[in-house]
Amino acid sequence: MKRYFILSMLAVVLGNTAASASVLQQEAGNDNKYELKVGDLTMTIDAAKGAKILSFKYQDAEVINQSRWPESFGSTFWTSPQKEWNWPPVQEIDKGTYTVEKRDGQLVMTSQVAQKLGYRVRKTFAVDEQDQAIVVTYAIINETDETRQVAPWEITRVPNDGIIFFDAPLEGITPAGLLPLKAQHGAVWYAVDEANENRKINADGKGWLAYCAKGLLLIKKFQDLQAGEPAPGEAEIQVYVNRGKTYIEIESQGAYTTLKPKEELSWTVRWYLKPVKAEPVPSADLLHASMGCCK
Repeated sequence: MKRYFILSMLAVVLGNTAASASVLQQEAGNDNKYELKVGDLTMTIDAAKGAKILSFKYQDAEVINQSRWPESFGSTFWTSPQKEWNWPPVQEIDKGTYTVEKRDGQLVMTSQVAQKLGYRVRKTFAVDEQDQAIVVTYAIINETDETRQVAPWEITRVPNDGIIFFDAPLEGITPAGLLPLKAQHGAVWYAVDEANENRKINADGKGWLAYCAKGLLLIKKFQDLQAGEPAPGEAEIQVYVNRGKTYIEIESQGAYTTLKPKEELSWTVRWYLKPVKAEPVPSADLLHASMGCCK
């Protein structure tokens, strides 16, 4: 049994209100897990685990990797460039407990200040009923007394299955030849494979990134960066393939931004998930299925 917090008016649609309802749920007995619903989509966020997105479903079909090995599940958020913190991810931002507010129909989660970096992160989750999307807005707040430069970075782990595609010049993807990429039908495609090494590519995208497997199409839409806007050594789009047939990270970054003390940057990613009949292979049909969200 779950407790329900209604955060917006339910739109009445002839004989079917549930399909267009915007609802926030909090699981009974677990005050840290929250669910946002819009239409057939459900997103689950855990405030006690870095405000990670643990699940994103179309009806009962899951698109996010559900492994419980560390750093292999859910969708998280880091600051960029990585060279400022190296590894492991910063505790307060990636795994710490976030405070929770329900504000104007939105779910707002805020981290503690990261002692290593001096940043605080805020994640705001909302639904767009008309667009059938879940909208995630990230903020990085400079809590130091110094002027700093930083970029936002979303990392989503999906199963090693299906196909990943985005719009980018193939010749500009680095390192060249690391993944078996194909440029077809106006996009770059990566039909997932496996190897005994970890691999990661960087690409200058066009503000969207898609993943298709098992009849589901995930599309994420974000700011299209221009040359020179990513953080040093980073990129608008990144794909990390973990060794073996384990998981893949589909990643996007925002602009490298100068923040004075107490200033903040804001960066939004729109999440879409829908069923498709197209096979997870490079095709005009699959690209067309994603374009309604990405144009």
